[in-house]
Amino acid sequence: MEPGLRRIVATVEASLDALVEAAAEAIFAEVATYRTVSDDQLRRDVSAHVRAIFEAFLASLATGQQARRADFAVTREQASRRVAQGLTLADFLQAFRIGQLTLWQGVLDAAGDDPEARAAALSVVAQIMQVIELGSTVAGEAYVAAQQHVLAEGDRVRRDLLEDLLARRAVPAGPKRGLLRAAGIGDATRLLVVAATLAMDLPEQLSLRDIAPRVTGVAGGRGLAAVRQDEIVGITPLPKDGTAPAIRAIRRSCTALDRRGVRLAVGISTEHAGLPEIPEAYAEARTARDGLGGAPGVLALPALTSFDYLVLRDDETARRLIRPPVRRFVTEDLAAGGTLVATLTEFAACDLNAKTAAERLHLHVNTAYYRLERIAERTGCDLRRLSDVLELMIAVRLLTRESS
Repeated sequence: MEPGLRRIVATVEASLDALVEAAAEAIFAEVATYRTVSDDQLRRDVSAHVRAIFEAFLASLATGQQARRADFAVTREQASRRVAQGLTLADFLQAFRIGQLTLWQGVLDAAGDDPEARAAALSVVAQIMQVIELGSTVAGEAYVAAQQHVLAEGDRVRRDLLEDLLARRAVPAGPKRGLLRAAGIGDATRLLVVAATLAMDLPEQLSLRDIAPRVTGVAGGRGLAAVRQDEIVGITPLPKDGTAPAIRAIRRSCTALDRRGVRLAVGISTEHAGLPEIPEAYAEARTARDGLGGAPGVLALPALTSFDYLVLRDDETARRLIRPPVRRFVTEDLAAGGTLVATLTEFAACDLNAKTAAERLHLHVNTAYYRLERIAERTGCDLRRLSDVLELMIAVRLLTRESS
């Protein structure tokens, strides 16, 4: 080793404690997010990481060899810690570079005004740049790997928790119970359950995991969202003002996703109270979603009447019970444009008042009466009887969905 370089290494080694402290101070001063972390271990972690990298650099100077990946084993461990501490990759890499700049300043200070030492310092510029480049590469790779591990583990815990809730299993103390607390879901929490599936393929850059929090209305707030095979399931705690704001938030999220090419069939349950009712709420959400027939959209059960819900299920037995004349009328009229079906639907909505139905349809009342007579003739139903009108409306609901 050249005398000038030997003096630099000796001086830097002698002042290593002060250099490590200066680097840690610079990191916390220049990277704002480091100052916001409540973990008391962070400063000790930063100092230990800085010291390990400085020692690796000094060893490379002493041996004349370039730094190797093996010299940055501590960086991989520290990357995992930064992920757990909630710091971003950009923050981690910025802190790494600040440490290396502090080291370079220490080398220059060690050289002082000694011409031989300053020449030696300049000769190791390429070496310290190689440390920065290789160290940053290892840090980035290690951080991404640690982040993916954390995400995968978080996904697993969420899926397991959801399965426990759907099976009415007690949630044990530990990560699952902590996840419930963070989600704002307790034993008696008022909640909605959301079930969603893809109505078409996702854009290439997205996955179900990416969109799950947004679909279920829990992005940026409380709630639990998990991917369960090919569906997204969300449990959304309700605000004090009821279901309407939560449903509007879900609709807005789905509209925003639709603009990005994400087409989903989304079902929303009625309001339920507490963990024991989650299985029933999930069954409701799936019924609502399946009621869309695979078409994109949002179907919220709280917005339906009980009659709407009863004819929502895809029930083959109910279809077989439709009398042939009624089935023939509905299918033929729908194929011809649905004029008579539309008149019948409005007639039922107007409490069997033909005059009001005519006004809403912008028809002469005689035209409305004529159409209703045609319906009665073709189906054998008496439209003055509520039971007959209900039979027709059930057939219309079931067969309309079948033909769509």
